[in-house]
Amino acid sequence: MRLRIFTEPQQGASYETLLSVAKATEDLGFDAFFRSDHYLKMGDVPGLPGPTDAWITLGALARETSRIRLGTLVTAATFRLPGPLAVAVAQVDRMSAGRVDFGIGTGWFEEEHTAYGIPFPSLNERFERLEEQLEVITGLWRTPDGETFSFDGEHYRLADSPALTKPARPDGPPVLIGGVGAKRTPRLAARYADEYNVPFTMPDDTGAAFDRVRAACRDAGRTRPMVYSAAQVVCCGRDEAEIKRRADVIGRDVDELRESGLAGTPAELVDKIGRFAELGAECLYLQVLDLDDLGHLELLAIEVLSKL
Repeated sequence: MRLRIFTEPQQGASYETLLSVAKATEDLGFDAFFRSDHYLKMGDVPGLPGPTDAWITLGALARETSRIRLGTLVTAATFRLPGPLAVAVAQVDRMSAGRVDFGIGTGWFEEEHTAYGIPFPSLNERFERLEEQLEVITGLWRTPDGETFSFDGEHYRLADSPALTKPARPDGPPVLIGGVGAKRTPRLAARYADEYNVPFTMPDDTGAAFDRVRAACRDAGRTRPMVYSAAQVVCCGRDEAEIKRRADVIGRDVDELRESGLAGTPAELVDKIGRFAELGAECLYLQVLDLDDLGHLELLAIEVLSKL
């Protein structure tokens, strides 16, 4: 089981804070540093100093790290046009020597769209745009050198694109698609994804979502392997007092976190992570909400990661 650190910078984090967490992620032996792609805080937090752009910060972190993978969980298809997004992700991939994983989804948080003047179409149209973006972005990355790429869709049209910049590897970065949708999400994952992620659900529901994607892969005749992963909020402590202190800082109830996330002692976390592994998860994203608490990462590395 690979453990990845997953952050929510829109809740309040400077680039310097993200850099310190990314360096700790690398130094402590975790597999990757991921961040959300949001422009507005959620809930009753100040969110200061304000949002940081996902791909700008990942580009900077690409030059400040050397081993860990870097990615988004997940970029919203509503935020960027597919052509420029393909260029930006390929650029960061080259800056990191091929360490990028590209997570993309429909976008869901209407308030951030309203706050920053981003159109927010219906869910059906967002899925249509996501599918076209996946076809355009992967098509641009995989167009052979010296050839051009064209696309005539309902929402996006490209004519004779030189399909540059190329990412570090010929097929482009691994594509991650997540969510628990019953029909469209499994179909898109089976066609485009290298990794399918189920965020913030109980193990039984996670297993059911994995099974839907497995079925979609069979129906599509897919033969290449799929990585299955999950994301869970994490709150670990050596004893009940330490667990409660960390839960209080992020404004969560310990009992609720134990029920719906990864909360408890290191032994409890190792046990629950094992349940996800039994379902077929190869990778787990630990959503760390207090980015100033590097001691939390150290505890996770020494008492949880080392036991897996």
